Amino acid sequence: MEFIDYYKIIGVAKTATSDEIKKAYRKQARKLHPDINPNDKDAQAKFQQLNEANEVLSNPEKRKKYDKYGKDWEHGEEHEKHQQQRQHANAGQQQSYSGSNFSEEDFSDYFSSMFGNQGGGSRRSQVKYRGQDIQAQLQIDIKEASLTHKKEFSVNGKSIRITVPAGIEDQQTIKISDYGGPGANKGPNGDLYITFSILNNTEFKRVGNDLFFTHDLDLYTAVLGGDITISDFNQSKLKLKVAAGTQNGTKVRLKGKGFPVYKKDGQFGDLYVTYNIAIPTNLSEKETALFNELAKGTKK
Repeated sequence: MEFIDYYKIIGVAKTATSDEIKKAYRKQARKLHPDINPNDKDAQAKFQQLNEANEVLSNPEKRKKYDKYGKDWEHGEEHEKHQQQRQHANAGQQQSYSGSNFSEEDFSDYFSSMFGNQGGGSRRSQVKYRGQDIQAQLQIDIKEASLTHKKEFSVNGKSIRITVPAGIEDQQTIKISDYGGPGANKGPNGDLYITFSILNNTEFKRVGNDLFFTHDLDLYTAVLGGDITISDFNQSKLKLKVAAGTQNGTKVRLKGKGFPVYKKDGQFGDLYVTYNIAIPTNLSEKETALFNELAKGTKK
C-alpha cells in the first residue's frame, strides 16, 4: 500500500496547528470542489483525497495515530496489542513447554488475518473492521438553504441523492450512515459526514433563524410618519407604519418573517428592519428656503 502524505495533500507542515489545517483545507476545498470542477476527474480525485486527509488530521486522536503508525494508522494499536500478546504468549509457552516442539504457527499474523489471508488455515481468526468515515463539503446558496430540496453529488465514485432540510446552517454537519469507506473482512461501512458551506449574496444578514435588513427611509417620512412597503427575504411585500419622529437606527421586529427553523415545519425566526434615514441632497431653492425657515423656528 503506497504511503499517502496527508500533510502534503492539505499543504501544511507536520507541525501545523489545528487552525492552520482547517484554514488550508477550506482553501483547497474551494479550488477542488466538484461544483467548481464538474467535469474534471483529476480534481474530483484530489478532492476525495483532501477530504480523507482532513478527516484524519482534523481529529486529534486520529492525527496522533497517523503520526505514529503512518499508512497503517487505523490498525496500528491493534497490531501493537497483538504483538504484545504474542510476546507474552511465547514467553509463557517457553516456560511451560521448554524443550517441546511447540510452533509459532499457532499465532496468526495480524495483517494476514486483517486482509483475509487464508494461508494460516481455519484456526486464524477473521476480525471485522469498520470502514473509515469520510468528510465532505457541500456548497449551497442561502436561497437553497431556506427551502427543503434534493441535492445530488458524488463521493468516492458513488452518486448520492439527499434531502436538505430548510434551515440548514453554515458549517452544519449531517451524517449519512453507511456511505463512508468500505469495511474490511465483511465489516460495516463507515459513515459520510457532510459539512455545508452557505453562500449569502443577498442584502439580508442571517444570525441563527433571524434575518436582519437595513431599509433607507426618507427624511420626510421619518419626521412626519407614514406608510412604507418593503420586500422580505422571499420577495413578499410587507406594509409597515412609520411613527412620526422616527430616529436614525430605529429597529423594527417583524415576528415570524425570518429564516425557517431547521426540521421544524412552519416555524420561522424573526425579521429585524433597521431604518437608515437618508438626508436629502441637491435641494432646490424652494426646499432650501423651507429648511432655513424650519431652522429659524427651532432656534427661537
